Amino acid sequence: MSLINRVRSHGRVPVAAAVAAALITPLFLTSTADGAVQAVSLPPTHGNFDYQIGQPYTPPTGVQVVSRDHTASPAAGLYNICYVNAFQAQPGAESEWGDLLLRDAAGDIVYDEGWGEAILDIRTDTKRQRIAAKVNTWIDTCATKGFKAVEPDNLDTFTRTDLISESNAKTFVRLLADHAHQKGLAIAQKNTSDFSLARDETGLDFAVAEECGEWDECGDYTEGFGDNVIVIEYQEKAFKATCAAFGSRLSVVLRDVDVSAPGDSGYVRKTC
Repeated sequence: MSLINRVRSHGRVPVAAAVAAALITPLFLTSTADGAVQAVSLPPTHGNFDYQIGQPYTPPTGVQVVSRDHTASPAAGLYNICYVNAFQAQPGAESEWGDLLLRDAAGDIVYDEGWGEAILDIRTDTKRQRIAAKVNTWIDTCATKGFKAVEPDNLDTFTRTDLISESNAKTFVRLLADHAHQKGLAIAQKNTSDFSLARDETGLDFAVAEECGEWDECGDYTEGFGDNVIVIEYQEKAFKATCAAFGSRLSVVLRDVDVSAPGDSGYVRKTC
């Protein structure tokens, strides 16, 4: 879903050494569809995470990893993930996409009713290439700004309409993955737990999973990505259960569904 418009150390370590260690990220070798090998940096596993795709703000003390919208700047000194809405148009942005919007048999634009977002038509190679060209300009911006990874949202759009298939989604996200890798960026699988064992097809490097504790899916993500999973929960009960089961391995954060900033009445942020 798109949230832009709403959703241990042991012993004593010198401060400088602790900061340096906190920012070390694993180097991961990945390959593009044409076989080219690229090196990208993954987020530190079990790193303190903050989800700021609604509004950027100064990260709380101890945060190592931040996710922000591609229109924002990365947080200095941290591992930054760049959010892009890749499979759906932002509300009010339909005119930017022209004939690339998905239409039903009656010729009407197909919407994700939950968020009021028009769905993009990724059913043909020609349209996939054209949509990817636009999304990739955002990925280029992410790289230029200094983000380390990209988080393309709404990979699971195919679950909201029978006009788009899983194969369409995998093929399209692979275009984005190859481009991200060429720019030196890691790329996340956003939700869609069923894809976690399809990494050879998708080219995705780690997972950002919303409410995997709520839906008992966190194990599905770890099966494919090991401990390279970032979890966002929106319900206190699910957050506590996720922390109990996975808090020693994964990055887990509780946020309010509007991903608001400190000072807002609805702001919530907790970590395990």
